[in-house]
Amino acid sequence: MRTHFSRPAFFEGVRDIAPMMLGVIPFGIVCGVGAIAAGASPIAALAMSMIMFSGAAQIIATQLLAAGAPFAVILLSCLVVSLRLMMYSAAMAPYLRPLDYRWRAMLSFVLTDQAFAATLQRFRESGDVRANASYFLGSGALLWIVWQIATVAGIVAGQVIPASWQLEFVVPLCFLAVLTPLLRDRVSLLVFAVAAIAVIVLDAMPLRLSMICGGLLGIMAGVIADKMMGARE
Repeated sequence: MRTHFSRPAFFEGVRDIAPMMLGVIPFGIVCGVGAIAAGASPIAALAMSMIMFSGAAQIIATQLLAAGAPFAVILLSCLVVSLRLMMYSAAMAPYLRPLDYRWRAMLSFVLTDQAFAATLQRFRESGDVRANASYFLGSGALLWIVWQIATVAGIVAGQVIPASWQLEFVVPLCFLAVLTPLLRDRVSLLVFAVAAIAVIVLDAMPLRLSMICGGLLGIMAGVIADKMMGARE
């Protein structure tokens, strides 16, 4: 693995991703608070943050945990909300193909929205696989470390804040904070409307399956609407 590592490029990635921490830190704190408010133990909350390393998936998992959903439903819901990472992986695969499997596995773990946005343009402009991989690793490593620190701060805050404050409302607020910036066009609004209506209509389904069905119906609506708009152009 050392043959693919470039120290200057690694720290260049750290430097370039650092400004994004201004948005990552408060989000991580809120995720930590939300996990404690949902009834997770501090160890479980930190383990979820370290292993999942996805704010959106953590918010979904926390919300379903608070609702008493079965583990299988929580897992499937997290997979659905993380499907975008498959698209990110597909976009980066041609640039990372020369690396060995250990590098690809490590970089896939630190792949996030921020790391993808920060590194894809560099990949397109430079053919230096060694430097690009190290840059990607530097970006992802700083994100992971800062995310854990922010989550720990949220876990501590969640234990200190009195239960009378009823922090359960933090979980849906986090989810809305993740969702709102994505509603930028008609297709996104349609997906949101279909998924929201489906969840409400199917609320009587057992095992909280309404969440999964609503998400799948929203995805189907988005695919159909996207194809219809593409056919008109």
